[in-house]
Amino acid sequence: MASQTQSLPEFRNEPMADFSVPVNRRAMEDALQHVRAQFGHEYDLLVGGQRIKTADKLKSVNPSHPSEVVGIHQKATPDLAARAVESAYDYFAQWGSTSPADRVRKVLTAGRLLREHKFEFDAWLVHEAGKTWPEAEADVSEAIDFCEYYAREMQRLSSPPPVFQLPGEKDEMRYFPLGVGVVIPPWNFPLAILVGMTIASLVTGNTVVIKPSSETPTVAAKFAELLLEAGFPDRSFCFLPGSGSAIGDLLVQHPKTRFIAFTGSRDVGLRINELAAKPQKGQRWIKRVIAEMGGKDAIIVDGDADLEKAVDGVAASAFGYQGQKCSACSRAIVDERVYDEFIDRLKKKAEALTVGPAEDPGNFMGPVISEGARRTILQYIDVGSKEGKPVTGGGPAPGDGYFIKPTIIADVKSGARIFQEEIFGPVLAVTKAKNFEHALQLANDSEYGLTGAVFSNTAEHLRQARERFFVGNLYLNRKCTGAMVGVHPFGGFNMSGTDSKGGGPDYLLLFLQAKSIAERVV
Repeated sequence: MASQTQSLPEFRNEPMADFSVPVNRRAMEDALQHVRAQFGHEYDLLVGGQRIKTADKLKSVNPSHPSEVVGIHQKATPDLAARAVESAYDYFAQWGSTSPADRVRKVLTAGRLLREHKFEFDAWLVHEAGKTWPEAEADVSEAIDFCEYYAREMQRLSSPPPVFQLPGEKDEMRYFPLGVGVVIPPWNFPLAILVGMTIASLVTGNTVVIKPSSETPTVAAKFAELLLEAGFPDRSFCFLPGSGSAIGDLLVQHPKTRFIAFTGSRDVGLRINELAAKPQKGQRWIKRVIAEMGGKDAIIVDGDADLEKAVDGVAASAFGYQGQKCSACSRAIVDERVYDEFIDRLKKKAEALTVGPAEDPGNFMGPVISEGARRTILQYIDVGSKEGKPVTGGGPAPGDGYFIKPTIIADVKSGARIFQEEIFGPVLAVTKAKNFEHALQLANDSEYGLTGAVFSNTAEHLRQARERFFVGNLYLNRKCTGAMVGVHPFGGFNMSGTDSKGGGPDYLLLFLQAKSIAERVV
């Protein structure tokens, strides 16, 4: 498996465009119009290298303007899902035997194409996922980072470090791909997480069946087109939109599925894990599940914290992308010494945030993803208003999109539903802590363990947080969102998933298996 690719320059994160620069602003405005002109286009399935249409269609809409149809997609049937796995299995031996150097080159080409079409992908994310300009730019930049980082990681793993040598033997360890993977990305990072899981699968030599979210299939279709342009064979992956209830279980349970890479809700992740754990007739392996399943993330504000920085960090973490990040802050746990002042400052900050269509760069918040999501979030706000003290927000924002005002509910007890349950919307519960020890206890009072942050100027408190704040990604004196590939390997504890650490040096090992080889020599 020795690589023949020339050594690559050291990894650097993709710079994000500054939209205050006139040339970038004009380019983004042009991209938004260019993408809008493609609304309503119909996209095919891709199975076994063939483009397929079905009778049943899936329409994705613009959550800022729900009457606008962004894309029309085919709904895969169970028969097509089974055919996709079989096709990927049949092609695996050929794709898995390609040189790592060739796969790395294709991944780097994909990254280059994403960079060349960056504003266009930004625009698709604005229109289909309701991301504001900066949030869309961060999503695409992360997707590019995954291509660049995993290309370098595959180059490293294709020449693994030597093992100790037993006298009289030649000893080595080599990595091999697993087989067919099912990639199930979420709608909230419909490009970055899709790219991360897909590229990790392909660069390691696996074939994949991509089942995109039904909320954002057009972004996924555009990436599938880019993979073909980058030179990936049309049988190395299948593009398979469809209802999770119709094809999801089948893809997971198929005896020729080798692994499932999933990002989404706790309940769906647990079901995937359960189904994958039960071997099917003809299955020859224990399936791997690589899962990231959400969070109920807390930010602790200590009694000596810089309140201005704490308020900015909590607001950005709680209300960026409408709170629809698994890393979003949904619990602020504040020392009683600064509790009232913190709430006053945060209230003013939240009420200054603008809410409206995502294509308007003047808006800090766009829509939530769907009418169903908005209805659920509003129900949680109603529950929370009875569990605590409403501070601001609490209902829909004006407009025909799925808009909700940033909502703060104070005096929330740890047993409250809005303290314990993932809401996935712009709703923040604020809880008073007696001291830092109490704050840590409250922060850890959750079945999740994804991200967390601490604002404090006490070195001992920061030390305690490093050791005892039970999360996969901990941030000190900064917001709890915005993990960077290669810098903050991402994945959580407990019900937040398998702590797979995407964007880190261990991640590709989840898509490979190691073979130890010993040869007796004279």
